[in-house]
Amino acid sequence: MKPIRLGINIDHVATVRQARRASEPDPITAALLAEMGGADLITCHLREDRRHIQDRDLKILREVVQTKLNMEMAATEKMIDIALAIRPDWVCIVPESREEVTTEGGLDLRKSKHSVETAINTLQDVDINVSLFIDPDINTVKTAVKMRAKAVEIHTGKYANARTDHELNIERDRVESACKMAERVGLGVHAGHGLTYHNVKPIVAIPEIAELNIGHSVIARAIMVGMERAVREMADFIKK
Repeated sequence: MKPIRLGINIDHVATVRQARRASEPDPITAALLAEMGGADLITCHLREDRRHIQDRDLKILREVVQTKLNMEMAATEKMIDIALAIRPDWVCIVPESREEVTTEGGLDLRKSKHSVETAINTLQDVDINVSLFIDPDINTVKTAVKMRAKAVEIHTGKYANARTDHELNIERDRVESACKMAERVGLGVHAGHGLTYHNVKPIVAIPEIAELNIGHSVIARAIMVGMERAVREMADFIKK
C-alpha cells in the first residue's frame, strides 16, 4: 500500500482566536507545530465571511509553511484573485454557504460548472494544482475528470456520521467505489471531513487514497495534549 499524505486543517485554531477577536491561539504557530508532528501539508479554508482564517494568516502561511499549502475556497472571482496572489501549492474548490457550520457536502458540478471550470483553468494555467471537494458519487468523479481537475477530495461526512454498522459499511463502500473510479480515470485521490482517530482506520485501508485532510479531531486532541503530539499520533496511526 502506498503511503498516505496527512494534511492538517488549522481552521479551528483560528475559530478559537476569532471568538474573542484576540491574537491567540495563533494558527501560524499551529501550522508549524503540525509540520513538526509529521503533517505533509497544511490546509486552511479562506471563507468569504472570514469566520476563522483571515487574509493575513494565508499570506504568512505561504511564507512559513515548509511542506505544502492547500487553500480551500469557493469558486468566486475574488477568491481566484487571492489564490493567484498567494500561490498555494494546491487549491481545493469547495461549496460554501454562510448558514452552514462547516462544509456540509460536496460540489454540485452541474450547477456550478461554469464557475468551477473558470477556477480550474485560471489556476492550473499558472501551475496551481486544483482538487474538487465532491460527494462519493461515480458520476461526479467522471464530471471532475472532464473538467481537467488534478484531483478530487472525497467527502467522508456521511461515513463519519453513520449511526449503525450497516450505515457505516454502506457509506464506506460508497467512498471506496468513488476512490477506485477516480484513480481509474487518472485523478489524484484525496479524502476528508469528519474523520477522527476512531473512524479513520477503514478509510486508511482504501488503497487508492493518497491524501487525507483532517482538522477538527486533531485540533480537539491538541487542546488536551498539544498540537505536535496530536498530529504525530494521527500521522503514526495512518502511516502504520
